[in-house]
Amino acid sequence: MNAELAQAGAEPRDEAANGAAPEPVLEATNLVKHFPIHRGIVLKRTVGQVQAVDGVDLKLMPGKTLGVVGESGCGKSTLAKLLVGLESPTSGSIKLQGKEIGNLSTRKIRPFRRDIQLVFQDPYTSLNPRLTVGDIVGEPFEIHPGVIKKSSRAAEVKDLLDMVGLDPDHINRYPHQFSGGQRQRIGIARALALRPRVLVCDEPVSALDVSIQGQVINLLEKLQEELGLSYVFIAHDLSVVRHIADEVAVMYLGKVVEQGTGPEIYDHPRHPYTQALLSAVPVPDPDLRGHRVEIVLQGDVPSPINPPSGCRFRTRCWKAEDHCAEEVPTLDSGNAGTHPTACFYAEERDVTHAVT
Repeated sequence: MNAELAQAGAEPRDEAANGAAPEPVLEATNLVKHFPIHRGIVLKRTVGQVQAVDGVDLKLMPGKTLGVVGESGCGKSTLAKLLVGLESPTSGSIKLQGKEIGNLSTRKIRPFRRDIQLVFQDPYTSLNPRLTVGDIVGEPFEIHPGVIKKSSRAAEVKDLLDMVGLDPDHINRYPHQFSGGQRQRIGIARALALRPRVLVCDEPVSALDVSIQGQVINLLEKLQEELGLSYVFIAHDLSVVRHIADEVAVMYLGKVVEQGTGPEIYDHPRHPYTQALLSAVPVPDPDLRGHRVEIVLQGDVPSPINPPSGCRFRTRCWKAEDHCAEEVPTLDSGNAGTHPTACFYAEERDVTHAVT
């Protein structure tokens, strides 16, 4: 890889002192994003707001992967856009390598974009069909012209294509000439062009065949090991997240309801919602199917425009009491020695290893 990427146009990147505890490379504190709802064409009146993300706390450590899971509509993609600066938070803090980026203007946040990039969910719509692969992967160098000399960009793009397992000689082809898995590799190459520290992957394999999903996951793990990347990996497929994530955060209706290491979440789930999610995962082993405990939730997910008072999961929870409607449980609820769970009545429940 061209040495210019490590020199030109980059701000110093401080490393942790030897022996010192590593600091989070990315940290969100009490992150909130509400979208106002307007009515009227001429005199627009605000009649409500969509509470997409509501008080989320996350920490991503260097070289680690933080998995974010939850149902569709729980706020995962909005969270991804907030972390990379595509959306501005209503309130809260986002720190990238200790520097606040949450409320920076487009001009001021541009230097920080070198260190955090987004891999989009849909490999078909995230690539401009009118541009060649060389133009797509090299576009970050146009936006950050000081990173690498113009004469070196073509060679750099070829190196990036080779890094993600594509033929560098296909640099002049167009997106429609590639399969879905290859297109996602192009998106990954584009995200790696500026040598970021953090990749935010917004359901990067959900649009791919199962066999291709494994190839892309293996590629991400290989790149993480070789480049020292840190990932925020967003998905609704619990088995994929278990395979790649070191830490897991479970979201429901804009809030994180449980967070812990992979074994803590998958082998010792404590929140009723996490238990229900795990119990719904198909079990490939016929010998285990008769032993799994299936939890069927009643009702639909409430609207983020008017979420329930207190615990947002209480309208579908079999443990809910009157107290759950009066007070919002925080992630530090629970007994000492257990991983954070936002439930007043959290307790471990065996779901018979539904996720493998």
